[in-house]
Amino acid sequence: MFEKHSLFQHAYLVNDLEEAAENWARTFGAGPFFATRRHRTDQFMYRGTDEEACVSYAFGFLGDLQIQFIQQHDEKRSIYRDMFKAGEQGFHHIAYLVHDFAAARQRLLDQGFVLACELFADEVNAAYFDTRSINGVFTEIHGDPGHILASFAIQKRTHEAWDGTGPALRERADRPVYIPAEFVGIK
Repeated sequence: MFEKHSLFQHAYLVNDLEEAAENWARTFGAGPFFATRRHRTDQFMYRGTDEEACVSYAFGFLGDLQIQFIQQHDEKRSIYRDMFKAGEQGFHHIAYLVHDFAAARQRLLDQGFVLACELFADEVNAAYFDTRSINGVFTEIHGDPGHILASFAIQKRTHEAWDGTGPALRERADRPVYIPAEFVGIK
């Protein structure tokens, strides 16, 4: 079945979140970025095991495109180490949002792509498929519940209003995330 998908994210494995955020802000006008340090999931699977690497994330926008930086703090096996050795960095995955996560997951499995990693965190499903044979990187499908869409919308609005002053990397506020009234009920 033919389906169109809009990419919403490009993700990069980096050695240092602060350095990546500063470089992208200075060079491209991206950001600001919001960090989640040493993120833990509620459920996790990497290539059939529950071994979860210790990673930190930072999310920001460049126009309509969300940019994610990932920093792995250990040497555990992971989708990041599948592509990059310790000390290496680079473009890791693309992502698109899906409303029917189970159907999108099955569609990629039916196309023969290997499900490399799957997780559930922050009340949302995400799965990473090894699509390097067609695009050179992994592909993430990410659920689209209202609280996630609201969080992304806030990040995008912050980017649009940002004049480059202040830090390019900021710590993400602890949950629960404040959701403005105009985003309540978004699906």
